Amino acid sequence: VLSLHHMDDINLPYRFRNWRRRMREIRQVRAAGYRERLRKMLRDGDILRYHGNSHEVGCFVASRPLSKRNRYFEVTIVDTGVRGMIAVGLVPHVYKLDHQPGWLPNSVAFHADDGKLYNGSTVGQQFGPKCCRGDRIGCGISLDSEDGQLTVFFTKNGSEVGSVDIAASPDALYPAVGMHSLGEEVLLDLNAEWGTEEDDGQMIVDSHEEDWARLHDVKVTGTLLEYVGKGKSIVDVGLAQARRPLDTRFHYYELEITDAGEKCYIALGLARRDYPKDRHPGWSRGSIAYHADDGKLFHGSGVGDPFGPRCFEGDVMGCGILFPRDFSLDVFVLSDDTDDWDVDMVPKPSAVQNDLYANNDDEEEEEGEDVDGKKVMVSVGV
Repeated sequence: VLSLHHMDDINLPYRFRNWRRRMREIRQVRAAGYRERLRKMLRDGDILRYHGNSHEVGCFVASRPLSKRNRYFEVTIVDTGVRGMIAVGLVPHVYKLDHQPGWLPNSVAFHADDGKLYNGSTVGQQFGPKCCRGDRIGCGISLDSEDGQLTVFFTKNGSEVGSVDIAASPDALYPAVGMHSLGEEVLLDLNAEWGTEEDDGQMIVDSHEEDWARLHDVKVTGTLLEYVGKGKSIVDVGLAQARRPLDTRFHYYELEITDAGEKCYIALGLARRDYPKDRHPGWSRGSIAYHADDGKLFHGSGVGDPFGPRCFEGDVMGCGILFPRDFSLDVFVLSDDTDDWDVDMVPKPSAVQNDLYANNDDEEEEEGEDVDGKKVMVSVGV
């Protein structure tokens, strides 16, 4: 019979090995807590790219959770890919990477493709606007959260979209990004700051509002134009008119439809400087425009003529002037009280006429050759 004290001495090596193994497991768990996780994605610096076949969800989980010290992060959409199924939110670190953020319990996310909030469910709730290429989506936690609750807020291009209160979890919540279609790509900023004066100043610099002479019910964010009017009647028109007119040096411009809205009431064209702000380009005198919703050309009238195809989300529309070879820049003069961007178009004794051709891929047509497509006469002058 051995004494208990002697038995403890015999088990010491075994107990020591167990202790070492336990400490090794604890170190591994702690190390995993500070290691980012990703699936079906590639990371190149701050760039995240989808690397799947569009049938599989790609998910990224950051290495460190949000905290009072670091409570906000942002994602800039570089490319929406095929479907723009990009999600930004918070998840536990052990989150299943084959699910979009927000789909599983204890996770919440704002989805760019439908503007919905997913809060631990595969069924989203209408929450905010859809997001497109160039948009910045932010996610953060409020420092004013009540006990037992955590307030998570989301932003778009520096403006708060909304917030949601979720049950505070004993597990920390980590920044997460989900993707689900080919070509999707985002720029990740895990050190973004929210509500600082520096951020507000940067937003002003990047607004591009100085490029526009008039903005009515249209919001400018970088190079994006967004209608913010009521949209309830025929006079609820949003108008964005550039400060600089077309000339022989800058004779063409384009726009891409990133979101067609409900009915794609988007018009692209040219108008006089004092054009009515509540009229679509092409509807009133001194304007001409191609309308995306019906493919018609409107030339100073509320009745359009069939002209081209209808345009949809993802289409690029362009408008330009084909100036005659003998066109002189003398028709453009600067008044003494204007800057380089404000120019007055002064007509010559004889009006200058320009031909705009639809469906014409050739830059120049040889003299006497027939030109396919419809032709519109546009007067350069006032």
